[in-house]
Amino acid sequence: MAEKKIDELLISDADFKRMVSYVQSNYGIDLHAKRQLIQSRLTATVKNKGFQDFKGYVDYLLTKGTGDDINELLGKLTTNYTYFQRETESFDYFVKKILPDITQKHAKNKTLSIWSAACSSGEEPYNVTMYMMDYFGKQWSAWDARMLATDLSLDVLSKAKRGVYQLPDNMPAHWKREYFKAPAGGGNRYEISPKVKSNVIFRQFNLMDPIQFKRKFDVIFCRNVMIYFDMPTKTALINRLYDATVPGGYLIISLSENLPPDTRWKRINSAIFQK
Repeated sequence: MAEKKIDELLISDADFKRMVSYVQSNYGIDLHAKRQLIQSRLTATVKNKGFQDFKGYVDYLLTKGTGDDINELLGKLTTNYTYFQRETESFDYFVKKILPDITQKHAKNKTLSIWSAACSSGEEPYNVTMYMMDYFGKQWSAWDARMLATDLSLDVLSKAKRGVYQLPDNMPAHWKREYFKAPAGGGNRYEISPKVKSNVIFRQFNLMDPIQFKRKFDVIFCRNVMIYFDMPTKTALINRLYDATVPGGYLIISLSENLPPDTRWKRINSAIFQK
């Protein structure tokens, strides 16, 4: 039986402006050109919560909305799409250039500080850990290279902590063997191995907030998130990331993104910058 199509609600100019302003000021996401997206993706949510129109929903959101409500809203309006070995060019540079540099700098304390900002469902920080484990080999246990991985959405963080994935066909065979647990009784969903899981610390974090972690970072991965920000928001974030990085540290963004022209970061590769 075909699923009944829900009649799409229309959002008024006033309510659209209120929602856009609220989301942008609190979460940095620019929805000015996303009116149709809001209507199509949120109609079911509005009706399921018992509201007859967007006005009631926006009133509720701005005055009584809970963390779960915000989570649901942002989950509907953003795309938490990621996968293993995304943009391998950046990972190649990370292994060949960045890791040798930062391990030399930390040869004495053997401690690295790496942050996967906007980590989504976890593939990126787990992937970085696998590359590091390959790089260090038998020396891995001598290093503290635990990663911080953050995202705004509790839903994707929950998936990331579970660490269960359908693996791509091009996943290296030795990664499958060493860094995943094979599905019990067959199947195609593999779980991240405990040694990889234990290297990643997941936390909820809003990139609009001040960055006040205990240590500054050698490397920050901040990929495929600035596409949602307008230029002033992006510039402010880039400056906060710069201040949160050690001198000589690195910022890795996605190939589809760029930094503002007046940035303090120095470009050293297609999507890689150095402080």
